[in-house]
Amino acid sequence: MPIHWFWILALLIVVLIIFGPGRLPELGGAVGKAMREFRKATSELTSEVTAAVQAKPEAPAAPPAAAPVETPKGSTTSEATSPKN
Repeated sequence: MPIHWFWILALLIVVLIIFGPGRLPELGGAVGKAMREFRKATSELTSEVTAAVQAKPEAPAAPPAAAPVETPKGSTTSEATSPKN
């Protein structure tokens, strides 16, 4: 629902009455500066998020391979791994 022109005009009149004609330029400058800072912060945040999303994640390092266990000659694997009494 768009704002009717009458409400905009009424708001401007109320602001003029409250702040007076001398402070309106100062108030307008402050509002403009605040909007500029907000846009700057928003664009910086957007660019950071975009860069983070587009950055390729590093591939995780592969775990080191376990060294093969050597068995003594002439013995079977079950003999080499079983506990001796």
